[in-house]
Amino acid sequence: MNLTKREFMQVLGAGSMAGLNMNAYAQADARVAANGLYDIPKFGQVSFLHMTDCHAQLKPIYFREPSINMGIGAMQGHLPHLVGEHLLKVAKIRPGSAQAHALTCLDYEKAAQRYGKVGGFAHLATLVKRMKASRPGALLLDGGDTWQGSGTSLWTNGQDMVDACKLLGVDVMTGHWEFTLGMERVKEIVEKDFAGKVDFVAQNVKTNDFGDPVFKPYVIREINGVPCAIIGQAFPYTPIANPRYMVADWSFGIQDDNMQKMVDEARGKGAQVVVVLSHNGMDVDLKMASRVSGIDAILGGHTHDGMPVATLVSNKGGKTIVTNAGSNGKFLGVLDFDVKDKKVSDFRYKLLPVFSNMLPADPEMDALITKIRAPYEAKLSEKLGISEGLLYRRGNFNGTGDQLLVDALLDDAFGLDRHQRTAYLLRKGMQAIDHLSLGILDGEELVGSIQCWPIRVGDAALILVGPVAVASHRQNAGIGTRLMQLMLDAMQANDAPMVMIGDPEYYGRFGFAAEGTSGWTLPGPWEPRRLLLRNPAMLALPEHGALGPAD
Repeated sequence: MNLTKREFMQVLGAGSMAGLNMNAYAQADARVAANGLYDIPKFGQVSFLHMTDCHAQLKPIYFREPSINMGIGAMQGHLPHLVGEHLLKVAKIRPGSAQAHALTCLDYEKAAQRYGKVGGFAHLATLVKRMKASRPGALLLDGGDTWQGSGTSLWTNGQDMVDACKLLGVDVMTGHWEFTLGMERVKEIVEKDFAGKVDFVAQNVKTNDFGDPVFKPYVIREINGVPCAIIGQAFPYTPIANPRYMVADWSFGIQDDNMQKMVDEARGKGAQVVVVLSHNGMDVDLKMASRVSGIDAILGGHTHDGMPVATLVSNKGGKTIVTNAGSNGKFLGVLDFDVKDKKVSDFRYKLLPVFSNMLPADPEMDALITKIRAPYEAKLSEKLGISEGLLYRRGNFNGTGDQLLVDALLDDAFGLDRHQRTAYLLRKGMQAIDHLSLGILDGEELVGSIQCWPIRVGDAALILVGPVAVASHRQNAGIGTRLMQLMLDAMQANDAPMVMIGDPEYYGRFGFAAEGTSGWTLPGPWEPRRLLLRNPAMLALPEHGALGPAD
């Protein structure tokens, strides 16, 4: 089988590396599981299990949490914008523990060899069954981004995930990327596959013409004699984040007023517990919790924040719990309520990592996954390359697995001889700057990327911008401009001045110019007019000096 560069990127993206057995690693220390990682005492009468943003990841993977999560304005320094040791400190989790590995990027590759892969529906199924056995009546809630994101979900039009979720025992779900299957396909699944089994709820999805609800806004389920309402909040910006034609007849939005109406209506029908199953993203959930009263908890998704502790938000009606359960099948949230006098009196929350080496594969789910993958096994198991190190995923193209996608895009955009260019000599041996290195996806395909690097001139720190890469078949569509804007928007107050090699006619619009660079030299050929500087703070820089990698 011969693949073009474009096909190579698409296969890697659609397969999510699930079928690439690149290396063998040490098994995790199973004694950690025996020490009580999953032994969570039951609390109260009402329990919800929460998964979200699995992105059709049926098989376990190596998945690293971020090293940076930018909080803007009042959100700076607060959950969910804490990572690494700062997150562990707030959550009171011991560094070096299994939970610390699941929640952070600290010593990731070393720890990954001990604890192994995470997620996988067969292992998640084992944990779900374990939690439901200890919590009779518990409901499993799916926050969306479930039916789309892998090779088999693409090839089966989402049927693989629909079947897997039914077997997993999902009770209620809302959506986002589900809508990329199109209105007819979504309605078909909801009305046929899910009928009598899974409730699809979304209070903020309505018809464009008359504003009628497209789906149930909420459901009321009884758990151990306690009426509980689950209100759905689909991703509010679906028509913007995804092509409009996919949901041409439907409107979305946040709709706080309607949410308040639904909460009041559910309370009026006797609901003693009200939770919102949301795909807003955690920052939006925190704001909604402050504006809408009567919600006991918002179980959120979209932003892939693995939150080991719940955030309590005050509003005119009291307090609302806000949580987020990560992504890629890596976590299962467990929220227990104690209900007294027909209202929540107390709660317990735990975010459980799904370590595939600590949780045996559920035989029934494992058999289903094998059946799903069987028609495509040859394609999924085809060896496309050999890795000398650990391949892991990250959501913003900082993982080693994601770097394969970026490298393929760069080969396509600049050719296989790109490593001989002067820009590569400038940042030789450097690691890309996380918060300034971004990618743009069109569905499963990476169509553009930008990377930035720490370099220096004399004793002064600089940031080298580039390469700015756009897939050859997507040139002249504004993707490069968008990448530059995203990168500049992501700049932090202490970031150094930026330098790049590029055409001033194009990059001048972003504040880059050749002024101030005439006395600088590079470790390879360059045109002086194309050595550009962006220094809006007018920081003092050497007039003369050689540019090269940062120390």
